[in-house]
Amino acid sequence: MALFENEYHVPLLSPQVAALLAPRGTRAARLARRGTRTRVAALALFLFNIVAVISYPDLSDAGLKDHMLWGALMLVLAVYGPGRFSLDRALSR
Repeated sequence: MALFENEYHVPLLSPQVAALLAPRGTRAARLARRGTRTRVAALALFLFNIVAVISYPDLSDAGLKDHMLWGALMLVLAVYGPGRFSLDRALSR
């Protein structure tokens, strides 16, 4: 809670709501890593990444480039899916 009150100022959200929503990003990362619900998880991580960039004003140029790369990778997963060797594909059969 202290991070969202003092350091990460998320636009349009109170610190309490932002602190409650932040663990959802971690859950989305676990889903994507396991290969389940990959498209939804990748889209959630893409949005989480945007909020991180907007809410952290002291982000360096190198950090911004990293976030742009991560965002692009998440968009690729969201658009094309996880691939033929994923749990998503095995469960859909």
